[in-house]
Amino acid sequence: MKLIDYTVHEFVKELDSASPAPGGGSASALASAMGMALSRMVGHLTIPKKKFKALDDSVQDTFIEVHEVLRDFERRTLELIDADTAAFNEIMKAFKMPKDSDEAKKRRKDAIETATYKATEVPLEIAEVAFKVLKKMHIILKHGNKNAISDIGVSVLLLHAGLEGAILNVKINLPGISDQAYVSEIKERITVLHEEGKAIKSDILSQVHGAIE
Repeated sequence: MKLIDYTVHEFVKELDSASPAPGGGSASALASAMGMALSRMVGHLTIPKKKFKALDDSVQDTFIEVHEVLRDFERRTLELIDADTAAFNEIMKAFKMPKDSDEAKKRRKDAIETATYKATEVPLEIAEVAFKVLKKMHIILKHGNKNAISDIGVSVLLLHAGLEGAILNVKINLPGISDQAYVSEIKERITVLHEEGKAIKSDILSQVHGAIE
């Protein structure tokens, strides 16, 4: 049974167990998906309104396009909930391989590193998708239904939590990769995601708080 088919109660109980997976990566993907769903909710509460329909056609088209793109991002992020746990399980499977000869040890080492690459790429994708959505939240904030502005704030918080959580899961896997050029490249990518994501979150939350105080 896939994690995304669990009830909320079942998923939380699965996290609240001695099993290391699902863990922070899957939780980060879920947080991101929830943030995307909330931003989509704001869109649903905006697009049919007269005030929105009074905007320039180009503004409406841009907002609706973003709303539709977020649907695709949400679907992909939901897939990554299970993908992250599957990637971690592959590492655990590799660690259990025989090591009773030099050849077996090499096969085991290679399998662990191959699985570690995958366990790095999945949370990296989670982080990148969450970041792409964060960059579009200014449009939702500017033209979205003002009665749902607090939901925009919560959406941004969830997206940022997903982004930061995924970055942590990338970082913890990097020491298991021997290709230092690859490691350096990934470190540079997540540094940009971290810094720019934090700036976007702070800016939007400042505007949200200012609007409702």
